Amino acid sequence: MTGAAGMPAVRLDAVVKEYAVGAGVVRAVDGVTLALERGAFVAVTGRSGSGKSTLLNLIAGIDVPTSGTVWVDGVALAAMDDDALTRHRRARIGMVHQFFNLLPTLSARENVALPALLAGRPERDALARADHLLGEVGLTPRRDARPQTLSGGEMQRVAVARALVLEPAVVLADEPTGNLDSRSAAEVVAMLRDLAARHGATVLLVTHSAEAAAAAPRILEMRDGRIVADRAEPGR
Repeated sequence: MTGAAGMPAVRLDAVVKEYAVGAGVVRAVDGVTLALERGAFVAVTGRSGSGKSTLLNLIAGIDVPTSGTVWVDGVALAAMDDDALTRHRRARIGMVHQFFNLLPTLSARENVALPALLAGRPERDALARADHLLGEVGLTPRRDARPQTLSGGEMQRVAVARALVLEPAVVLADEPTGNLDSRSAAEVVAMLRDLAARHGATVLLVTHSAEAAAAAPRILEMRDGRIVADRAEPGR
């Protein structure tokens, strides 16, 4: 890890995010203070509109807080200009999306390697890293397949491998099981949890699924932009 020693992987201090809606203002995140320790696997639950995705976007640096401060891997996001934030996001934050976001013209292997290539890694090293991760998610035989020939579960495994290709400090997973059947969903969550632990990444999993959330040792519940419950299940 490259962040400051002893710092949580993610820290939010009194973070507020407001949006103008017509003549009024909607407070999507309302004074959230939060710390996620390194290597933690944490689920965020709540109804639609509770602020889950906005919270994720603030940690990703996609949204900017109206007030408060967000740190990721020991760095305050507000302290960086756009170029530095892009580099930090690419190197230290992995993203997994509901709709996979794989490029249809690239193979599974090329999709996984792409972030490393964009970061300037030599092609040989990027492809070797992709091959290693595809082996870890059980897709070596499918490494040359295009996304349209893969099942939903296989596409999400590729997306998880891609999120880990640059060895990020934090993986943000936004409804990663939303388009999967129950069996594939359980497999993807277990794989994400186990691989992230193996690679030392902190995972924040946003989900509507009680089954997916149940895999996490810590569950945050959001309502009206606030964290209204923070439950630890140490045995998980």
